[in-house]
Amino acid sequence: MALADEARRVAAEFEYSAEDVNKGVREFLREMDEGLVKDGTSMSQIPTYVTAVPNGTEKGLYMAVDLGGTNFRVCSVQLHGNTTFSIKTSKVPIPRELMTAETAKELFAFLAKQIESFLKQHHEDHYFGHLERVETGGGTVREEDIFDLGFTFSFPVHQIGINRGTLIRWTKGFNIADAIGKDVCKLLQDEIDELKLPVRVAALVNDTVGTLMARSYTSPGKTGTLLGAIFGTGTNGAYVEKLDRITKLKKAAEKGEIGEYDQSTGEMIVNTEWGSFDNPLSILPNTPYDESLDKESVNPGIQMFEKRVSGMFLGEIVRRALLALLEKDGGKVPLFRDENSNMNDMHTTTNIHDNSNLFKQWGLDTSFLSTAAGDASQGLKITRQALNRELGISAASIEDAEAVKLISAAVGKRAARLAAVAIAAIVIRSGRLEIATVGDGTSEEDVIDVGVDGSLVEFYPGFEDLMREALREIDGIKEQEKRVRIGIAKDGSGVGASLIALVAAKQIRRMSVAA
Repeated sequence: MALADEARRVAAEFEYSAEDVNKGVREFLREMDEGLVKDGTSMSQIPTYVTAVPNGTEKGLYMAVDLGGTNFRVCSVQLHGNTTFSIKTSKVPIPRELMTAETAKELFAFLAKQIESFLKQHHEDHYFGHLERVETGGGTVREEDIFDLGFTFSFPVHQIGINRGTLIRWTKGFNIADAIGKDVCKLLQDEIDELKLPVRVAALVNDTVGTLMARSYTSPGKTGTLLGAIFGTGTNGAYVEKLDRITKLKKAAEKGEIGEYDQSTGEMIVNTEWGSFDNPLSILPNTPYDESLDKESVNPGIQMFEKRVSGMFLGEIVRRALLALLEKDGGKVPLFRDENSNMNDMHTTTNIHDNSNLFKQWGLDTSFLSTAAGDASQGLKITRQALNRELGISAASIEDAEAVKLISAAVGKRAARLAAVAIAAIVIRSGRLEIATVGDGTSEEDVIDVGVDGSLVEFYPGFEDLMREALREIDGIKEQEKRVRIGIAKDGSGVGASLIALVAAKQIRRMSVAA
């Protein structure tokens, strides 16, 4: 039973054809529409209340904080108005006892103290000048003294305004029952006010929206960014939608379930939560390796798109495929085994360590895929070293490495083609492709800008090329694929959150004037 033939058979299980891609786009568009009309759908399509994207001319000094897990990050961003910025930042670990504190106040008071320390260290004149004016001026606070702040809060919240959102539940080791159902922006603002800091929590920020904003500020050209997408440990996207299409928002406003929101631009950024696209698996590919991964995951039956696209899962899919090949027909496939050393070009017998990560759930990191799929070394030496280092497989043969490379590349390619489904659906939905080009080339105004971030797009070899190959196969895009400009957007929780604070501050002022 030739190993190469068996590896090709497994790799073929991950093929995702042009027909499959087009079916995926049609279903994605359907689920987008469904999510704009009502809650409780596969794709949540969450309104963010952010109603404008930057164009690179914005100026000013803004703040951002990020509570994303075990660390708390504080930064200030100076926007120079020419698509460039400078940033100051600090990061502190969250004390473990505060992650499970009795009251929300204990945690949020700690966060406010970090903001105070940051201001003293990096904006000393501004901070002490403000404090002196407050203490000598009867508490008067000048608008120009206030830092508008974007609060990236990476836990499930029910957002009901640009700077209002109630905590649904904690994740990542946090468990403060007192905070459930409370407005996290108000919890932070109350502690900031207690310290008399010149800071206003202007916006509650999703990191994907931050990615879109950061890209829109720094990307060249006159057109704002359409989509911010993350393809890393997880995957998600946020895009600019026409307000009149978000019918569930209008219904919620009529029922008094949400506050006022700015409608002047006619647009709003929507957080798709596309990791849960097609949870019922009506069109998503499904191999035995996907099935077993999902069954043994902590959240079986949900986040099915994410489980086929994101870095958290791709290494595990490859591990399961290799293990199935190793165990096939009672071990008859010659993977990681040879009858004697003469059959191995390394002149020694391949050995799998008893404690190999090959036999452990989550034993193979997705970074291994980048190593194997991009290996151009003589005799695939780099892949064979990685097999030894990552999986405890010593003296792997060239044939072993070739099989591993083939399967790794197949899993990575499928992920890229699925990523193209999401990008294509949003590009088609925007209607921007229907704008006629000027002359026989593509003008700056015709470019559709997409900001991306995450380890897959940064480090997996040729990930963008594989996405583009799929885009050219999609009805409604085809040769216009060249009009889609994809660029890396860094620091959505810093620069992006600051930009959202800027937009939010403008919205707040505009609405207060209108009132």
